[in-house]
Amino acid sequence: MITVERLYELYNIITDAKDDAAKHEAEYVEILSGVKGDTGARRMTAQFISRYFGTFPNQEEEALNALFDLCEDDDPSIRRQSITSLGVVCRGKPALVPKVSDILAQLLQMDEAAEVSCVNTALVALLRVHAKGTLTGLFYQLENNRDEIIRDRVLKFLLSKIQSLSTEVFGKDVQVFIFTEAKKFIPTATEEELVLIMSILGELSVCRTTTAQQQLSDLLMAQVNLSEPLLKSPDISRTVGVLNQAKNFFSANVKSTAVVSYLLTHALPHLEKIEAAILVAGQDAAKVTYSILKLVAQLLNYAETVEKADVAMKHVFKALLDVLPQPPAAGEAGWDDGGASLQFSRVECLLYSLQQLTKFHADFFSDAEVLKDFRQRLQYFARGSQAYQKVLREAIAGKKGDELKSEENKVKLIALKTTANINTIIKDFFHTPPAAKSSISLSWLLETEKGKDANGAAVGFKRHAPITMDADSAESPPKQTKGSRQIYAPPSGKFSRGASYGGRGRGRGGRGAGRGFRRY
Repeated sequence: MITVERLYELYNIITDAKDDAAKHEAEYVEILSGVKGDTGARRMTAQFISRYFGTFPNQEEEALNALFDLCEDDDPSIRRQSITSLGVVCRGKPALVPKVSDILAQLLQMDEAAEVSCVNTALVALLRVHAKGTLTGLFYQLENNRDEIIRDRVLKFLLSKIQSLSTEVFGKDVQVFIFTEAKKFIPTATEEELVLIMSILGELSVCRTTTAQQQLSDLLMAQVNLSEPLLKSPDISRTVGVLNQAKNFFSANVKSTAVVSYLLTHALPHLEKIEAAILVAGQDAAKVTYSILKLVAQLLNYAETVEKADVAMKHVFKALLDVLPQPPAAGEAGWDDGGASLQFSRVECLLYSLQQLTKFHADFFSDAEVLKDFRQRLQYFARGSQAYQKVLREAIAGKKGDELKSEENKVKLIALKTTANINTIIKDFFHTPPAAKSSISLSWLLETEKGKDANGAAVGFKRHAPITMDADSAESPPKQTKGSRQIYAPPSGKFSRGASYGGRGRGRGGRGAGRGFRRY
């Protein structure tokens, strides 16, 4: 077994040879055998391999395999040194980058934060050597490895580096490469992964053209069967997640007509059954339903036409009546006593959708009795909304700057925008006949952090939980008098994850047990 002393001796022979170092290939081969030595020898080997890697091209494959083996060593310091060496040996050798990037991506499954940090640093070094080669290895893992930890960390690495590294690394040709590879990955992405990959694409200037927006919209919509009810989808939550990503690419130039038709025909009329199916699947039914309502409201703006607008309005109107409480009779307990459940977020979505649909079917409220009942409900709801607005204004009064950026105050600001929108839209239904006179900005678009793309479509905004005031809910505040009500925002659920990948093994299982990486 080779010793540390012998390794130093071999290293000094090569170093002392200077310009004739290449004549000492036999000594370098012996250094590579240090991978089978004791802890000290393996540590020295991990350092020495990279020092003269470029001097002995005939030993490239053996040297890389030695480093790969050391990346699976029991000793964490040896693993870290080997990972660092992998980022060094590719300097001046771009042909090796895809292979090394592939292995480094698999090493992202490591448990220790320090080792994951080493992997990230090595990958950044590779990006600077050959960006496309590095991305080839990373996307190979995204497309072929089902390990959710690896896929998640690869995506988060890409997102962070696209945001932090200059266009010198991610030039136009590299961006086009990312766009091309991402399109291959999207069909297999889980809901969480879809959010990440679309965030990555949102950072690329090449994805902000109308052509790119149309391609991404088409690619996402190809995953949704627009001719069948949403209830028949294998995974309702993921289908809604795909639609949520697709909506970011609709604009005045990329029309949402087909999606709006699908939602109004195959989703909205079956909300109760959809909620039941989602509950059976153990998922957050309220979140998914709210997403559907937001999709309808937002995408109506980009629809050229609405097929059977009268039928569509009936579906929206019915869903709206389900969340608009009837006014109590004279002498009965009213909203001020905590007797009503006010679902502000749902009402905002449905009221706005109904308002927009009046552009396509102005005669919907021809029945005077139906309109009278509807207006009474709206007046009653408006009273509760105005009272809630007063509470919200008092809650944020005097707060400025960073204070308003806290999560609690963000919810209050969104709730204030939600109730203000509701009160604005309600006025439109008291015109004769009701018509879309007012213009609002939907409350959830307040959370758009990255603005709009070149076509005006919102990109990369964060979801928020529905704003409700439910006096009957176990999670709602105690009944209080008017003017002292608290804010309630139900918790949102987590996305489902994908299946695991069966490779050489996962996690740390001792030296030689493998961390699950595959070699070319």
